[in-house]
Amino acid sequence: MRLSLLSILLGLGVSVPQIYGLTKPKQFAATARKFPRNLPVGIVLMLLATAWFVWNVNMEPIADFSVFKPYMIAAFMAVGILACIFVQDFLAARGLAVVALLLAKLMVDTGRPHLGATPWVLVIQIWAYLLVVAGMWFTVTPWKLRDILNWATATEDRIRIGSAIRLAFAVFVVILGLTAFRGM
Repeated sequence: MRLSLLSILLGLGVSVPQIYGLTKPKQFAATARKFPRNLPVGIVLMLLATAWFVWNVNMEPIADFSVFKPYMIAAFMAVGILACIFVQDFLAARGLAVVALLLAKLMVDTGRPHLGATPWVLVIQIWAYLLVVAGMWFTVTPWKLRDILNWATATEDRIRIGSAIRLAFAVFVVILGLTAFRGM
């Protein structure tokens, strides 16, 4: 994937919930507070993360483990599916954490070849590493996501300010995709 396209898609993806938060803060708060324990969303996120991870493993040229690759893929698929059955508490938070880790890998891999071209690539790289830290933290302590969401949605002012800041960053990332990353 091209860095410009990734940047635009990331910016648009972050923008949508922020617009919802700015226009309907009460509904946004209710949705955000329910998210960490939302089982259907958790199953979708965990299965998406599992499929994405298995695809990454399948694409890797692991010469030393090529004999074991089919078994590894089957084991990873089993872990993802069994997590949906046996680890349902905070499954959405955990699924989001794994998706964040995989997204961070995509962001780093896409931006790495362009690090010397423009310093603006560091915006995507730093964001990716923040996603890595958040992904690891929320995988181990998914209830912290609930606590952060409860704090961030405690008042309409917090929702609007947080949404406005995130929307401004998302627009900035889209602008980078259209300008500084054009052709990359």
